[in-house]
Amino acid sequence: MLLPICGFDAKNAVLCPKCESKVESGEITKADVDASIILAKTAKTNKMIENFTLYSCKEFDGNFVLSLAKNDIMIIRQSRTLYRLLQEQFKGKIWLVEADENDNRFIEDLFFPTKILSINAVWAPGGVQKTKAVVSGKWTPKFPIDTEKVVQIVRNARNLDIEIEFEDKR
Repeated sequence: MLLPICGFDAKNAVLCPKCESKVESGEITKADVDASIILAKTAKTNKMIENFTLYSCKEFDGNFVLSLAKNDIMIIRQSRTLYRLLQEQFKGKIWLVEADENDNRFIEDLFFPTKILSINAVWAPGGVQKTKAVVSGKWTPKFPIDTEKVVQIVRNARNLDIEIEFEDKR
């Protein structure tokens, strides 16, 4: 398992001086440390997680955005049991995104399993970029994704001004 902190630190939930200095310098965050410890603890009982690669974790108001390797995300999405297990370990909602992806792919990952019809970016006067995501379907109270949280995460994680629009093709 590859994590932002040492494997030993993650398994024992104590930071060595090297990892502690990474936190103090801002190279990694407290959310990175917490997510590393949670994944290492969960890997003890679930062998599927043993080979995961966690690049980073960002926390926004109880939402944890986990940047993982593409294959790791596929494994989690194919197993509802594994997703629920991970969700139970965190104190808030987890969002899975690929590490080092572009803005459009980041937004698509946050909307999984909902289909995104298009993502358009427009430059407004003053150098401000506005992004609009067109989502397939119609918004109802039972819509599977909290769109307000997605907007908040995109603004905080990528500094993008995003607007969500629904398109019902019936």
